[in-house]
Amino acid sequence: MKNNTDTTPARYHAGFLQFDVKLADPAANLVAVQAGLARLAPKGPGIIVLPELWSCGFAYERLQHFALQTVEVLEEMQRLAGQYGIYLAGSLPEEVLTEVGGVIYNTLYIVGPDGVCGSIRKQQLFAPMDEDRHFTPGDNPQPVDTGLGLVAGLVCYDLRFPELAKSQAAQGADLLVISAQWPEARREQWRTLAMARAIENQIFVVACNRCGVTGKTEFGGHSLIIGPDGTVLAEVGSKPGEAWVGIEPARMQELRQRFNTVGPAPYRFADEDKIVELEELADLTARYRAVGRKVVFTNGCFDILHQGHVTYLEQARREGDCLVVGVNSDASVRALGKGDDRPVNHEQSRARIIAALGCVDHVVIFAEETPHRLITTLMPEVLVKGGDWPVEKIVGAPEVLGAGGRVLSIPLVENYSTTSLLKKIRS
Repeated sequence: MKNNTDTTPARYHAGFLQFDVKLADPAANLVAVQAGLARLAPKGPGIIVLPELWSCGFAYERLQHFALQTVEVLEEMQRLAGQYGIYLAGSLPEEVLTEVGGVIYNTLYIVGPDGVCGSIRKQQLFAPMDEDRHFTPGDNPQPVDTGLGLVAGLVCYDLRFPELAKSQAAQGADLLVISAQWPEARREQWRTLAMARAIENQIFVVACNRCGVTGKTEFGGHSLIIGPDGTVLAEVGSKPGEAWVGIEPARMQELRQRFNTVGPAPYRFADEDKIVELEELADLTARYRAVGRKVVFTNGCFDILHQGHVTYLEQARREGDCLVVGVNSDASVRALGKGDDRPVNHEQSRARIIAALGCVDHVVIFAEETPHRLITTLMPEVLVKGGDWPVEKIVGAPEVLGAGGRVLSIPLVENYSTTSLLKKIRS
């Protein structure tokens, strides 16, 4: 009898279907999936992973059309999952309508006999293939709850960013699935990175890559299943193929009991060190640019930090790779005419609180009425201002735009302001 206190997931199977994804031909690709399942004849419980954009490939000219077909493709995935008593995972184009139109994501879906269990959008878009021109990046990837346990997911280029897998493993995922179209030219990197994700997260990995040729690109195949210690449990070559192997979650648990690289997450950062002088900050941002990071700059008094501030700062951080926040000095706040009793909190206190936010990389205090000197010294790739400021009135905008950067005005959260909070406190 199973011990009711035993949290080890039950044994199951995992596999992949590697095939040549035909560009803009969902019917042919579906036949390939159906034929592969027929050959494999899997019996659940288990999960099978398919390649990236397996229904249509990177058919950019008709991407919106194929995104509209995704609902029907998911229904067929559900039917096949029910037929074999398994789960199917693979990425498909997903269209989401917004107030100003629609955006398309490259989304990994996990589908079972009862329908879609969940989805994970591709986080990192591969610019050399123009993905960033046709897709919108996802954010905040979360593992998907299935009858097999929590399943983490990556889509192709995501594999190169270890934090995406680690964050999901740390939330309790027992399996990592990867849906990809990885080129033959970097096949050894594909294998090495997949094994690294298994080893560092002590997790089972099923990595499904496509094979074949589209245009001038040959794809590498070599889909594989990896144990939590990095052992390759199954692998195929560069031709179409499939695999179906037993997964023993107890192996993962035993390994983590000996030594654990997933759970420990000590906080060893000194957030106060984010507060720097302009000269040091200029050196830091120059180093960031040297490695290809985009610097975002914004500024404010941030006298009493509230929801409007942090929401705005999070949005600003998403516009690049590093967020620098300029904080008005006490004298600068008084010069703005906010009142004799302002600021309520002194400059070091305000800077220290801003520095503690995870979305903020650096804080610099400035004494002038405007941050013009900061902006022209740092020359950020993205300049952000909160509220309804027109771009032409944002300090530093001409210089940033003239250097090829972007200037954005992000609306603040309504009904949240330091002035209104102070009025409420006084009343």
